[in-house]
Amino acid sequence: MDGVSVESLILKLHDVNAVKFGEYKLKSGLMTPIYIDLRVLVSHPGLMNQVSSLIYQRVKEEGLQFGLVCGVPYTALPLATIICSTHELPMLIRRKEAKDYGTKKMVEGSFCEGDTCLIIEDTVTSGSSILETADVLLKEGLKVTDAVVLMDREQGGTEMLASRGIRLLPVISMFKLLDVLLAAGRIDGPTAESVRRFIQDNNTFRPKKENGGAVPAPKKACLDLNREQSYAERAQLPNVHPLACKLLKIMEEKQSNLCVSADVTSGEELLRLAESLGPKICVLKTHVDILKDFTLDFSQKLQAVADQHNFLIFEDRKFADIGNTVKHQYEGGVYQISSWSHIVNAHAVPGPGVVRGLSAVGKPLGRGCLLIAQMSSSGSLATGGYTTAAVQMAEEHSDFVMGFICCSKVTQNPQFIHMTPGVQLETGGDALGQQYATPEDVICRRGSDIIIVGRGILEASDRLKAAESYRRAGWDAYMKARSSQ
Repeated sequence: MDGVSVESLILKLHDVNAVKFGEYKLKSGLMTPIYIDLRVLVSHPGLMNQVSSLIYQRVKEEGLQFGLVCGVPYTALPLATIICSTHELPMLIRRKEAKDYGTKKMVEGSFCEGDTCLIIEDTVTSGSSILETADVLLKEGLKVTDAVVLMDREQGGTEMLASRGIRLLPVISMFKLLDVLLAAGRIDGPTAESVRRFIQDNNTFRPKKENGGAVPAPKKACLDLNREQSYAERAQLPNVHPLACKLLKIMEEKQSNLCVSADVTSGEELLRLAESLGPKICVLKTHVDILKDFTLDFSQKLQAVADQHNFLIFEDRKFADIGNTVKHQYEGGVYQISSWSHIVNAHAVPGPGVVRGLSAVGKPLGRGCLLIAQMSSSGSLATGGYTTAAVQMAEEHSDFVMGFICCSKVTQNPQFIHMTPGVQLETGGDALGQQYATPEDVICRRGSDIIIVGRGILEASDRLKAAESYRRAGWDAYMKARSSQ
């Protein structure tokens, strides 16, 4: 794949004007603040090879089963051709119009009835172009279950295709593209926000009513997060982890989805912070190994404050070793983390052994674990197949894994809690690669459950006032998401 990442590809697409910002008229007559023109790729063979590689990587990550490949005419045809030529896959060509001579075929190539064909597309808005191609293939007796697209504009195409039994798998989402360009300084905040508003206000999916007709596409401030259940309702689910159940109840009772990242180096200061902000938060996140004066007496005092103010302690240890090692790191050593921290987290890199090792210690104590499915730092490798593997690992160990550290919702399973770091009231980034998102973006648009705030509160002149601002912003975003269903 020549080492190309989604982030670097987005910047290259912007370099060649495949992504443009301004005022553009769409085929529908709508004026849009962003225009995706991937037809320019044919003039950039190196970039087209990279796009094709990322599309095929998405195919492999999902483990898709198919015998044939068909690119939607016309822009996706060269992409499908490169993929099929490189990996020696049988390809079909769908004609836009039948010839009036010869075989008069609509589908060119060799195939048998019942074969499964994967569709490749460049960009999706409503999903109509993929459906047109799928309908032609279906009439020939072929099966279509999946389509891979380079760019999903997130305007209803996924839902439309799903309603017809086709799963859409994007390489790049519109909101991911905006985040990367914003962090790189290619666009400013107002431009990104205007595009987000346009996308949210122009959802094309109109599900059919039972009596025929169509439901008008909703114009809503938040994307559909599949939040049929409130925090309190999710706490009652039969398969929810006991600690996740407790956390969801705390969130509902305190009307807070705020986790404060207490990255201070003094135990005394951390205790003061916990005492002061305790009423505003549902979780306090610690980095105990940066404390200069840690003692077990300190950990007992921290537990007492957590009990008093009804919040959970989350030690952000990021375990990432073999099972036997993390078992000892969790229960022993200087910090004895399992004795005082309700929640810990772990990377999925070592495989399921890291969860089994932690579970052997934490499960009997009623503790819970978060898997790191994504990270908020620029250039993070925790994407794509890694994220998919983390979700699968969580599902296989749901008796101990209670959720994820992530940038956006990674599974629709309501028993898992999503916690997102890198939150500030204003978007942006720092010199070390941290990228910030707003509470509304994280809760309302990305579908997360809990915002993790550090510097936005710790660097404020009035930490308590800042914490209340974030608590209110996070809860307002949650209520906004609920009301938009």
